[in-house]
Amino acid sequence: MMLPGFSLLAQACAIEPLIVANTLSGRRLYAATTFGIDGRAVKSVAQLSFSPESVAGSDARHLDMLFVCAPAPDGAGAVDETGETLIHWLHRLASRGVMLGGIAGGTHWLARAGVMDGYRASIPYASADAFTRTFPKIHVSHQLFEIDRDRLSCGGGTAAMDMLMTLIGQQQGATLAQRISEHFVCERIRMADEPQQTSLRSRLGHAPQSLVDAVALMEANIEEPLTTHELSAHLGISRRQLERLFKKHLQAVPSRYYLNLRLQRARKLLRESDQAVGEIALAHGFSSGAHFSTAYRHHFGISPRDERLGLAGQAT
Repeated sequence: MMLPGFSLLAQACAIEPLIVANTLSGRRLYAATTFGIDGRAVKSVAQLSFSPESVAGSDARHLDMLFVCAPAPDGAGAVDETGETLIHWLHRLASRGVMLGGIAGGTHWLARAGVMDGYRASIPYASADAFTRTFPKIHVSHQLFEIDRDRLSCGGGTAAMDMLMTLIGQQQGATLAQRISEHFVCERIRMADEPQQTSLRSRLGHAPQSLVDAVALMEANIEEPLTTHELSAHLGISRRQLERLFKKHLQAVPSRYYLNLRLQRARKLLRESDQAVGEIALAHGFSSGAHFSTAYRHHFGISPRDERLGLAGQAT
């Protein structure tokens, strides 16, 4: 199921392992069909148009499994008539026992349809906080992908390939899955429980461990920020040493880096959820909405309110 703005990479990573499984096995194990909301061509994020073979809401009695491939939403937003068509169809397919999967923002549509309640779901890590607040009945993970009974999900990109190769391995055997991996010149099939994000150590390169630990402490203490003195005490180094490390490797003093981290996290929630600005402020260590607005405007050149209004204007 392709929705406007879907990722070509994610779609190919989901479909091609199935096609290669047929080729390598010498049997027609899988047959892929593309769907759209209606009969019109669907444009990918790269603005390339694809004509679906069928439409949402069709009888589709042959379906054993349906993946929804969609972009991550900008916010909770209202569901229009075409969206309702998809939601009703997902309900019907779920009631028939069809295996359902979400790729990138596709999992949001499964969640909106209520067919992911009680399941584990892997979604793009940048959307995790907003998703958790909007869909509290779903167990959100930060794994590369999730295969939980008859529900599958991943954050998109190449994770879709690992998810599909793992599924093929479960259904057709590990030997065929490994041959598919070799066909795509993959070093290995990544495990489901591997993280979506690269490790903090990888992101900071060859920085000293004390700096890695300091950033880890900051990321773990967003709602109640630690002072620079508290950070240095936790790390067992002097405040001056800590400031030198940040200046040398991150070109910022610890307090400025910490503030940027909190504001970036707050900006994601502001853009991806309907949570009140005051609640977002408190959740990111700001004593009041006014304090948050001042810091936000100074950092991004726009107020939190205007940021949200601007997104709403784009959506309309």
